[in-house]
Amino acid sequence: MLLFLLEGSMKFAVIVEKDEDGYYVASVPELPGCHTQAKTLDELTDRIREAIELYWRLGRLGLLRVLNLLEYNS
Repeated sequence: MLLFLLEGSMKFAVIVEKDEDGYYVASVPELPGCHTQAKTLDELTDRIREAIELYWRLGRLGLLRVLNLLEYNS
């Protein structure tokens, strides 16, 4: 498990697993739908940090709620 800091004091636990194809998969249990995958741990670290930051920005703008509604209605 990894721990990421965001905007100074926000902390998020990240679960990292390796799938059957050899890819590393990261997910953030506190942020539903926030996950990514990569071939290397370095690449995975960059990608999950970006995913967390994007999730956080969308949530602050209220766009996450809109995206969830669109997904639910499709």
